[in-house]
Amino acid sequence: KTPMVIRTQGGIGGGIGGQHSQSLEAWYVHVPGLKVVMPSTPYDAKGLLKTAIRDDEPVIFIENKRLYQIKGEIPEEEYLIPFKKADIKRQGNDITIIATSYMVHESLEAAQELEKEGIDLEIIDPRTLVPLDIDTMINSIKKTNRALIVHEGYERGGIGAEISAVINERVFDFLDTPVQRLGGANAVIPYSYHLEKACIPDKNDIIEKVKNILNS
Repeated sequence: KTPMVIRTQGGIGGGIGGQHSQSLEAWYVHVPGLKVVMPSTPYDAKGLLKTAIRDDEPVIFIENKRLYQIKGEIPEEEYLIPFKKADIKRQGNDITIIATSYMVHESLEAAQELEKEGIDLEIIDPRTLVPLDIDTMINSIKKTNRALIVHEGYERGGIGAEISAVINERVFDFLDTPVQRLGGANAVIPYSYHLEKACIPDKNDIIEKVKNILNS
């Protein structure tokens, strides 16, 4: 037994350079024996952290820097969120968005904009990357027949590639179009705020990607 929780930050932070802006969750996912958690809301953060503390295996608990600005209701009573239980943040029918950490919020904003055009997104937050609740994703894709994976980490070799591979292995025949990824640029995050912003997906990038998928 190794009951250890390592809380660490991830993602960009507003012009703090490459040495403080890494998204390295894919590194940790690659290591056997580690559990990897990435909450996107205050409610999820508390419930998942309590579960992590009670776990007998080592857990990497990654908190995106920009999430510290987000407020949300947290019950006063005790509650736990089990690992390997993704959360459907938004119900939809046209395309499944699998988004991690802060990208959940960018995806929700994109969904609001696309709804005005009659495009209905379903947004799934895995919450834990190891173990991964692939069944919830698959059930959603069987309904929408399309999938886009959005994450802040580098697109090359990122968690999106792993999820995409599993989806193709499990539900290829249900896909109307190939699974798409939208990740960070394969570049060291610069100090410049504007260049930093250009390296990370936002709601506009998600909207563009969704439209391309639906029109393909």
